[in-house]
Amino acid sequence: MTRFSYYNLHEAHLACGVVVVIDVLRAFTTAAHAFDVGAARILPVASVSEALTLRDKIPGALVMGEVDGEKPVGFDFGNSPVEIRKQNLAGCTLIQRTSAGTQGLVRAQKAEGLFAASFVVARATALQIQALNASEVSFVITGSSLGRDGDEDRACGEYIQAIIQGRALSAEVYTQRVSRSSAGASFLSEANRQSLREDLDLCIQTDRFDFSMPINRQGEFLVMRHDRL
Repeated sequence: MTRFSYYNLHEAHLACGVVVVIDVLRAFTTAAHAFDVGAARILPVASVSEALTLRDKIPGALVMGEVDGEKPVGFDFGNSPVEIRKQNLAGCTLIQRTSAGTQGLVRAQKAEGLFAASFVVARATALQIQALNASEVSFVITGSSLGRDGDEDRACGEYIQAIIQGRALSAEVYTQRVSRSSAGASFLSEANRQSLREDLDLCIQTDRFDFSMPINRQGEFLVMRHDRL
C-alpha cells in the first residue's frame, strides 16, 4: 500500500520516495503551457543570478519566472501562463526561477523520483506515479510559504492522491478551493491586474494536458521534461 505524506516548502528536504512538488499559482501551470507551445526542456533554478548566468552558457536559452510575483530585470518572461501561451518556444530550453515552485524542486534532495505538478497535468501525473507502483509518495505544498495558506496546492495534491487511490471524485471539489486560498483570493481582488484573473482561469483548468513533468538531474542541472501518457 502506498504511503502519502504532505510537506510545506520549508520541509521539502524531508520529502522521500516519489516527490511531487506542486505550484498551481503559477509556476507549474506556466511550465506546462510552455511545453504545450514547444519548449523542449525547462531547467529549474533557485536564484535570479543563477538563472541569468545559466542563460549565458546555453545558446538560445530563455529565462522565465518571478521574484515576489514580478518579472525580474533581465528575464525574458514572467510567471504567467497567459503570457507564455503567446510565445513560439519550439525546441527552446527555458530556465525557470520562482519564489516557491522551483525552490521546492531544488530542495527535494531525497527524492527517488521527482515531478512538478499543477491541476493542468494532475491526472497524467497520477497515472505516471501509479505505473511506478511507488511505496511512498510525498507532496510538497510550495504555496504554504510567504504567509500564504497554500490550499490551492494542497487541493491539487489531494486530487492527485484520489486518482492514484482510484477514488472517483469531481475535480471541481478540489479546484473550487483555488480561488478561496489566500493566493487565489489575491488574484481575484480588484486591486490586482486583469492579467492575474486570466492566469487564474488557466490555472484551474483540470487535466488540460496529457503529459506529466518529471525532473531528472543531468550533471549540474535539474532538467524538467514532459512525458506523455
